[in-house]
Amino acid sequence: MGQLAGAGLATCVLLTAFAVAAAGAEEVTRNSYREVVEPICRTDTKANERIFAGVRAMVRRDELKPAAARFEKAAKALRRAVSQLRAVPRPVADEARLAKWLRDLSVEVSLFGRVATKLRAGEKAAAERMVIRLTSQASRANSLVLPFEFRYCKLEPSRFT
Repeated sequence: MGQLAGAGLATCVLLTAFAVAAAGAEEVTRNSYREVVEPICRTDTKANERIFAGVRAMVRRDELKPAAARFEKAAKALRRAVSQLRAVPRPVADEARLAKWLRDLSVEVSLFGRVATKLRAGEKAAAERMVIRLTSQASRANSLVLPFEFRYCKLEPSRFT
């Protein structure tokens, strides 16, 4: 039910965003953008909380393949969220900033996948180094969107890994 409800909510949010844009409504502002994207990010954040529950302990116990599967699921969830975020109309004044942010989020998707690959190969130390890169990348992406005052549209790997 959770994934289905999340997908339904995301679809509803996207349809609302498109309806507002199509109706020739006023220019998209940071506040209106935030109102549309935060539910998408909230769904992804809640999914990550479920996906990563206990993953740190798995890695400590050298249960690397199950931990890898969790990172693959997280990559898939973030990829889906980024796809939905790309479809949301952006404030004209922040177009370049948000385009860079979305590119940075795509890099994070790739890094989640690389962590999974390292874990699946039994390369625990290499996976830990990749998590450090992921944390650094997330920090860069988050700094781009500070003016939006996002609550959920900030990736904080340290909360999950």
